[in-house]
Formats: sequence, structure tokens, C-alpha cells
Amino acid sequence: MIIPTPHRIVSAPGRFTLDRTTAVHAPGAAAAAADLLRTLLRPATGLPLAPSPDGAVLFAVDPALTAGLGPEGYRLSVTPAAVRLHAAATAGLLHGVQRLRQLLPAQALLDRPAPDVRWELPCLTVTDRPRYPWRGLMLDVARHFLPVAHLHRTVDLLALHGLNVLHLHLTDDQGWRMPVYAYPRLTAVGSVRARTMTGRAGSGRFDDRPHGGAYTKAELRGLVRYAAERGVTVVPEIEMPGHARAALAAYPRLGNRPERRLDVWTEWGVCENVLGVHDEALAFCTEVLDEVMDVFPSPYVHLGGDECPTAEWEAAPSARRRAAELGLASPKDLHGWFLGRVGTHLLEHGRRPVCWAEDSSTPALPPEFTVMPWRDADHGLDAARRGHDIVMAPYRATYLDYPASDGPGEPLGQEGAVVDLRAVHGLDPAPAHWPEEARARVLGAQAQLWTEFVADAAEADRRLYPRLCALAERAWNPDAEWPAFEQALTGHRPRLAALGLPSAF
Repeated sequence: MIIPTPHRIVSAPGRFTLDRTTAVHAPGAAAAAADLLRTLLRPATGLPLAPSPDGAVLFAVDPALTAGLGPEGYRLSVTPAAVRLHAAATAGLLHGVQRLRQLLPAQALLDRPAPDVRWELPCLTVTDRPRYPWRGLMLDVARHFLPVAHLHRTVDLLALHGLNVLHLHLTDDQGWRMPVYAYPRLTAVGSVRARTMTGRAGSGRFDDRPHGGAYTKAELRGLVRYAAERGVTVVPEIEMPGHARAALAAYPRLGNRPERRLDVWTEWGVCENVLGVHDEALAFCTEVLDEVMDVFPSPYVHLGGDECPTAEWEAAPSARRRAAELGLASPKDLHGWFLGRVGTHLLEHGRRPVCWAEDSSTPALPPEFTVMPWRDADHGLDAARRGHDIVMAPYRATYLDYPASDGPGEPLGQEGAVVDLRAVHGLDPAPAHWPEEARARVLGAQAQLWTEFVADAAEADRRLYPRLCALAERAWNPDAEWPAFEQALTGHRPRLAALGLPSAF
């Protein structure tokens, strides 16, 4: 069975055999998909899948299919004599390649040679397209740094499951992971904290080891290219104006008390230290974002924007003065003003700003902002009614750092709701009770992996799988019901195991 479940799949008798004589014909824009197929299958199968105009495997781009399939849909036909994969655009072919992989035995997913020299595909016809254009995973590399090799592997796994956005949470109070040439201390100072809290926020329990790491721009550009070849967009996130303690440790003058020296935060939770609202702080944000846009071509740039305490603004004469000059009722209103200023800079450069929507009190933002409601689905409805596009991220269905069960074997995580496989599959990105105009604002859904308690790649895998499979299902085909997903996951578990991933709880 295929995950995510295709919208229409019809089985047929017979099988198509892939062997060393199988050739691929992929003219024009389809060549990228054929190259991906070779890249993905060669480690396990060793098959050359040589290019030939007479190849039994045909990949073709046909723009006339756009009306029926959209830019990411595809049509796949497997008969005993041929494999035919058609799409309106290259993105659809890339998805079709990943579904072809899932039709092969699980061993074909391995990164080492398997003994078989003949591989069989079941005969069928698939007509498929995703319901939503945004199907993502947010990976927090600020709380715990994860090596770039793991990010590449994560991209591979997203693409396998029809997910097309890797949202990188690159900065927070506990670490800054992207170099900015205009501000070298962001990584020289802000990328390393002295210790790490080993309990939940407020526990007072720490280890005694520094933790740090930062990517190079070459690594990040390489990741962007690698992801694009697999149909995945990398969306960067630079937190502001809160969650900025690492930046303030590097450059105290950006804060509300420039004379104060701070360290990179070693606590969990919400830090009271936030960026100032003076001109230098605003210039810092726009200069950082200029370098971010130079590395990441994504049409979206995430600004964080939530959990911003305003006590420092209320106490700082400069912030109170700024609020008065702007005619704001209170320094608290500087939150929305700040995000609007920085968001305008992105819009002027042809990018769409994205923010978290904490609750219904999220500051008023220009309608061009895309928002991610994370506390409650109805906050998404509020945002849609205000004219925002939304990506659904309610924590009770998408926060995969939360425990997957209430059993004693679960690793340490945030206190609160259990987010089990059924809860993830229960996510409805556009609930039926919403008015149609609000439902039309839903771009899709996204899983989140915050890494306070995820110290390495192995733990990240443990938290994500198989729950991310359920998120992929709901973001691609929300009409697929739970029994069908359970059945599909049973067939998918050997693939997860072949990839070294947790396949069951």
C-alpha cells in the first residue's frame, strides 16, 4: 500500500519487471525525474536504467494535464509491458517517482546493494493529486543542533511521503545556527550555550556540557539544492522580536538595555529578553533577512513572532517613546508594529512573511502575512476571517515532540496532551464547520518537532515516525479514513524498518 493514499488507485493483474535491460525515456523537463529515479534506486538495485527513446519506462510532462491534476498531481500506469508516468509539471513527476519506489519491495529503499537483479512492480493505475499545496515538517535545530547530513536524510524522507516543505527553525534563545556575514558574532557567540537543561522548564536540572553548532552558507545552499531536486522547499525561520536571547548575547546593543551583558540562554520556556524597537534593531533584522533571502529562494520566510513578552518595552524609555511617537495605545502594541515593519521588508523583496499565531490576541498583521495557528484550530479560523492564508499546526495533532502514548517507556517531552498516531490522523486542516471562504484560505498542514528533549538524529527519528506518516496522509488526502490508513501503514512498516526508522509504538 502507498502512503499517502492516492485519490484513485485501480489494481490490475500482472507485474512489470525491472532489470538491467530496462531503459527510461524522459524527454525535456521529465529528465530531472528520471535522474532522481536512478539516484534513488541505484544504491539497492544497481540498475543502470539507461536513457533510451525506446525505453519501457516513460516519464513525460504534459502541461495540458494542469486542469485535472494541478502542478503536483500525476498519472501512473503500470502494465506488464510498460510503466507510464505523466504530470503537468516536474513536481508531479517527482511525486510519481516516490510512489514507484513504494511499489517495489522494501529492500529497494536500502542504501546498500541487495542481491536481487530483477525487481517487480504490481500492475495498476493511479490518478493522484494533493489536496493542499503546503505539506510540511518544522524541524527545530536551534534548541539542539542537528548535522546537515541529517537534514538531507530528512528531505529524502519527506519526499518519500509526499511532504514538500522543510521549515527550519534556525534561531532561538538557546542558539543561532545560520551565519550572517554582517554580524559574525551571531554564530561565534550565539551558537554555543554553556549547558543544557535536562528537565522541563523551571526544573533547575542541567548537564555540564556546552552545546553548539552552526551551518555554513555553503551547507545551507547545498541543502536547498538537494531539496529542490526532490520537490521539497526549505523555508527558513529567524525568530523575532522574541526568542532572541542568542542574538542579544552576541550583540547587547540590539536589546532594550544595551549596557547589559547576557549569555545564550540555558533554560527552556519563554525568555523575557526581546529585541529593542529602535532603528538599529530594525536595521539588524532587515540585514539578517537580506542574507537569509540570498541563501533561501523560498517564497516564504518565517519570522516566528509569537511568545513575545512586552515587559522590557513597557520599562524601556526608548520603547515607550517609540510607542508614543507612533500613536500606539501601549508599548504592547509595538509587537504588531514591529512584525509589520519587518514583514513589509520581505514583501518589498517579493517574499511572503509567515508568523506563528499564538492565540486570538495575536497582534494585528497585514493580510499578506501567512499564519500558523498552533494553540487551537479555531485561532486559524480567526486568522482566515482577518484575510490571512493559514497553515494548520495545532499542537494537539502536530507537535511530535509530545509523547506518542501515556506508557512508561516514553522519553521526556513537554507536559500536556498525548499526541498519538490516531490524534495526528484526526487532524482536519479545513474543518467542515468553517465557512467556505475560510476553508479556501487553508494552504495545508505541518508537523512540528521542537528539540528541547531531542538531542540527536536518532531521537528525532523516534519522535517523528510513524506519526509523520499520518500527517503526510492528512495533508495530501484528508478524505482517506482511519481504517484505510491503518491498512496502508501495515504495508508501509517494512519500508520504515528498511530505512532504519521506528515502525511501531
